[in-house]
Amino acid sequence: MAAETSPRHLSRQELEGLLPDVTASPRAVGALQAIFVRPAENERRSVDHAELSQETGIVGDRWLTNHWQQLPNGASDPDTQVSIMNARILRAISGGDHEAMGLAGDNLIVDFDLSEDHLPAGSRLRIGGEVEIQISATPHTGCKKFVQRYGVEAQRFVNGDEGKRHHLRGLLGMIVSPGTIRVGDRVEKVA
Repeated sequence: MAAETSPRHLSRQELEGLLPDVTASPRAVGALQAIFVRPAENERRSVDHAELSQETGIVGDRWLTNHWQQLPNGASDPDTQVSIMNARILRAISGGDHEAMGLAGDNLIVDFDLSEDHLPAGSRLRIGGEVEIQISATPHTGCKKFVQRYGVEAQRFVNGDEGKRHHLRGLLGMIVSPGTIRVGDRVEKVA
């Protein structure tokens, strides 16, 4: 996947116009719309299924060996094994281009309500029949690469008050029940 493909950057007004669609994301049962692994820096691969492990994160992803969030002993922080982003906002800021969606760097792209009032830290998501991910309290914010790829207004929007309330930049999580997931799998909050 070419890391430098970049969509047209949306204006603040265009971004604000996306909120009604994004906030209409399903709360009961959603769907896993895309899976991306990051084997190396600035490399993304779209896959149709993935194995998730408590020890290694998503098999084929660089989380275990080269991650930005580390524990004092140098190990990758398990609270940040997986990154999850709402498909509706990502599709809009990426211009609907699947390759440009991968540039966000998030692993799991879901059509599901990720808002703070629906999925606060400690909540669990079930994907497919086996996998459960516990939502982390570690904030997920747009970095300088996010700005380069989607624009400064997109970063300000996802990190603004409304963006944070709806977790528009996404969520981070830890794998608590391992297994295999596939694009199209059900996504639901564990009661």
